[in-house]
Amino acid sequence: MDIQEILSTCDHTLLSQTATFDEIKQIIDDGIKYQTASVCIPPYYVKKAKEYAGDKVQICTVIGFPNGYNSIEVKKFETLQAIIDGADEIDMVINIGALKDKNYTYVLEEIKALKEICGSKILKVIIETCLLSTEEKIKMCELVTMAGADFIKTSTGFSKAGATFEDIELFSKHIGKNVKMKAAGGISSIDDAEKFINLGASRLGTSRIVKIIKSSENNQTENNNNVSY
Repeated sequence: MDIQEILSTCDHTLLSQTATFDEIKQIIDDGIKYQTASVCIPPYYVKKAKEYAGDKVQICTVIGFPNGYNSIEVKKFETLQAIIDGADEIDMVINIGALKDKNYTYVLEEIKALKEICGSKILKVIIETCLLSTEEKIKMCELVTMAGADFIKTSTGFSKAGATFEDIELFSKHIGKNVKMKAAGGISSIDDAEKFINLGASRLGTSRIVKIIKSSENNQTENNNNVSY
């Protein structure tokens, strides 16, 4: 698979609690240079990031992150503010406790409320697969489809584990035809990225793929500089 094809699926991500705007700018610069699908950054930086990037790269941010247990009202406010600030895409975390309580109506209404605010902008729904049973993952495929969200996403990257090939395979069997899949968390190699894409993931949440490409480029430059004639 062509490396640019892989890069074009990547939400180049920096969600560290200690992230500075200089680091965010580097993520944006990399996203522009390598033509990633988006850059995924904390809500605090969305406005400055949009002013810095313009329309050169899509700005993605997170809502209810990383635990998902904010009320619907708080998530709606977060989403609206993010869009006002210039976010092009929204990655929300579901209320996992409500799902565990089998309060499916609440989870459905939460996703629908945020999609209504997003309108034509992309909404990705993070379900944190490592905390769910197989039955709960299947139920979330159903609810995400019913709610009209654009993507189901495996993980925040802040819990016990990240994306697995098995979860993407499971999603592909149970999501509606209008729902896409995003694998996120722990994607650490080009081979892994390619396999997730081949399994049907349209997006990858990762910072490592760009780092791998940059490292390869730097090594190539050093090798060229060391060649003697």
